[in-house]
Amino acid sequence: MTDGNQPVAPPDGACPKPELCALDSVLPGASVRIKQLNGSTEVTARLREMGFCEEQRIKLLMNHTNIICQVCNARLGISSQLAKTIMVEQIPAPGSKPKAT
Repeated sequence: MTDGNQPVAPPDGACPKPELCALDSVLPGASVRIKQLNGSTEVTARLREMGFCEEQRIKLLMNHTNIICQVCNARLGISSQLAKTIMVEQIPAPGSKPKAT
């Protein structure tokens, strides 16, 4: 039971809207694919230099004050505010069946 003020975490690290969500809303342990970077030209350029590129697969390791991700076999930390600008899609777990449309 929730009091209405606290968000309910989606199951299995899934995005609230599976087609697209902000990186800061993904649960730790989830693998996602970056679909869009929203922000200033300077910020998006710096994110791409760090490996946060469109279509890049990343794994969210920790989601607290800062967001820790595994990107290109490196662990990188970014602020949760910056993570809100990174739109991702969920990658199905290996062996899971695709949803019927």
